[in-house]
Amino acid sequence: MGNVIKVGMADLKVCSAPDTLTTLGLGSCVGIALVDPVTKVGGLAHIMLPDSTKITNNQNRAKFADTGISDVLSLMMTNGAVKSRIVAKIAGGAQMFKLSSDTCDLMKVGMRNVESVKANLKKHGIRLLSEDTGLDYGRTIELDPQTGDLLVKVVGKPIKVI
Repeated sequence: MGNVIKVGMADLKVCSAPDTLTTLGLGSCVGIALVDPVTKVGGLAHIMLPDSTKITNNQNRAKFADTGISDVLSLMMTNGAVKSRIVAKIAGGAQMFKLSSDTCDLMKVGMRNVESVKANLKKHGIRLLSEDTGLDYGRTIELDPQTGDLLVKVVGKPIKVI
């Protein structure tokens, strides 16, 4: 059993098996779990917003789907992963607050985050294997690069493995 490496909000980290990566408090944020199943190198990004180009003063690249995915891929390849083998699983992107039906899409941050993550994974040629996104509750996730399993934990629900 390796170390459990914590990934904060607007943060990203990379590890190799037997270490695991975890992040807490995914509401509208999205956790992007990436794994090279051959080298057992894993990466986890906890993104808060969909697009770095829409925000001025955006020094924290891990905060955004576009730059966070690029950076975690680069770190993984520096640690021995091969981009063509990397696969993804995602969780989060919830709508944590009730909105009226006529609320503009700008307020639907979780949905926009998920859409941006999927578009950016596609842009990088990374295959999305599974997801646990949307709905109205927060999640905690844990990535095991050894198996590629992503554990999704929700208060009051059984642990889901995707």
